[in-house]
Amino acid sequence: MLITIPYDRERAVAYARRWALDRNPTFFDFTGIGGNCTNFVSQCIFAGCGVMNFTKTFGWYYLSPDDRAPAWSGVDELYDFLIGAPDFIAANGGIGPFASDASVSRMIELGDVIQLSNESGEFYHTLIICGFTDDDILVCAHSDDALDRRLSTYRFSGMRILHIEGARVQAEEMPPNEETPPESNTGS
Repeated sequence: MLITIPYDRERAVAYARRWALDRNPTFFDFTGIGGNCTNFVSQCIFAGCGVMNFTKTFGWYYLSPDDRAPAWSGVDELYDFLIGAPDFIAANGGIGPFASDASVSRMIELGDVIQLSNESGEFYHTLIICGFTDDDILVCAHSDDALDRRLSTYRFSGMRILHIEGARVQAEEMPPNEETPPESNTGS
């Protein structure tokens, strides 16, 4: 049975701000070989939930540059993992962080994820929301390193917003429900 644990938005954002203009040496830097944006945002999400899913191909985890799930560093794969695409859920059991599409609900909070697309509809960049102004969203990112950059300064054709709902973990096996013996009626 899976249970949901909360996503610590403050911790995710603190991690994003700490590493937005630098690199955590625990993780490989993919800048120059495909980009580091989704790897960075995955690190931020992990800082906020502490849960990985170690399912090959359809999971979400990082152990080394050569031992990581595609969703850890791939834009579309991260989306499919977080939204719970049927192929992913069937293969990985639903463990790990999960999100809803906030592009429709407009439920947007610190620590949520934005993905940008080009004119052909291809999503190419992943950002994490780290703040708000009266008229804009502030993001942190890698590849084009950004710390509290205004979303309006990016050039893009479309976007999708992922509202992180929490993370699912496997509950420990519950002991069988023992029946309480009926009270004895001894009469006094």
